[in-house]
Amino acid sequence: MFRRAALIVLALSAATLPVPAALVERLYSTWLYAAIQPPLTTASNLAPFAFFDAVIVGAVALWLGLAVRDVLFAPLRGILRVALRTVVWSATLYLIFLLAWGLNYRRVRLVETVQFDGDAVTAGGVRRVAGMAVEQLNALSDPVHVAGWPAPDGVDPVLADAFQRTLVDLGRTQAVVVARPKFTVLDWYFRRAAVDGMTGPFFLETLIARDVLPFERPFVVAHEWSHLAGIADEGEANFVGWLTCVHGPPSDRYSGWLFLYGELARAMSRRDRGTIGARLGSGPRADLRAVSDRFTRNVSPRISAAGWRVYDSYLKANRVEAGAASYAGVVRLVLGVRFGADWRPDVKP
Repeated sequence: MFRRAALIVLALSAATLPVPAALVERLYSTWLYAAIQPPLTTASNLAPFAFFDAVIVGAVALWLGLAVRDVLFAPLRGILRVALRTVVWSATLYLIFLLAWGLNYRRVRLVETVQFDGDAVTAGGVRRVAGMAVEQLNALSDPVHVAGWPAPDGVDPVLADAFQRTLVDLGRTQAVVVARPKFTVLDWYFRRAAVDGMTGPFFLETLIARDVLPFERPFVVAHEWSHLAGIADEGEANFVGWLTCVHGPPSDRYSGWLFLYGELARAMSRRDRGTIGARLGSGPRADLRAVSDRFTRNVSPRISAAGWRVYDSYLKANRVEAGAASYAGVVRLVLGVRFGADWRPDVKP
């Protein structure tokens, strides 16, 4: 009983006690996590299925079996045992989550390591970059649709090279093993809740929804790989995913600019959105419409709203103050980060 109590106290302490970001960066993100990520992802890449699924299904099945046994043989005492077991298992999984990936939420933020000008984040800046996105999409649309996209069941080496280059440009020199994209038993929920992908936190896998369209896929995969690099903030992962695509071949660039245009459109006034959107060619318009149709066809508003409320609470509990709204932080980063040639961000010395 003492060990159970100690485990619960340890989990509560880990969740609530403040830890300096610089200490997390030095001892966890660039040391412990950098050491465990390559072997964990390498091992998970060997299996065609998601180890995360096995953990979820196995844990739920075992919990239900033990709960039924306890309640059937001693109802009152059994309920207490089920409650205690739930707390202990939750504490254990939380501590494993922190060690395997979760402490990255407390590391030094990416925005603090690059040259950032907040004064550049303006409505005019949004219009300017949206115009650039329109030009890129119009120029790339026909060629990439003729050439097509890589197969969805493996690691695209060209995208992986662009990802590694992006990390180096950002001053992240730790070795990162990219994960092969996998489907998951949670796919039904993903599609109903408007979730495109997820990083499995225990075996550091990349899980992708089955209905993600080919031209969306490079960005979605690059976003999840950013989490494998220890970039936990969703807006920063969006930023790294977009930069990765920008540094890739035409099909990846198209995916990145299509994603960014959608984010910029949400940040513009209705008038600006109409004016700039009118310049889009028929190809990008059709693709944006296909994305919208995918959500209309698959997403359940009630499940999506409930799921994002839970995720918002989860992010805030992990000290992401903006919660789910952090996804939109990519616009602020694209506008405010200072870039050199070829979209290479200026990093602080």
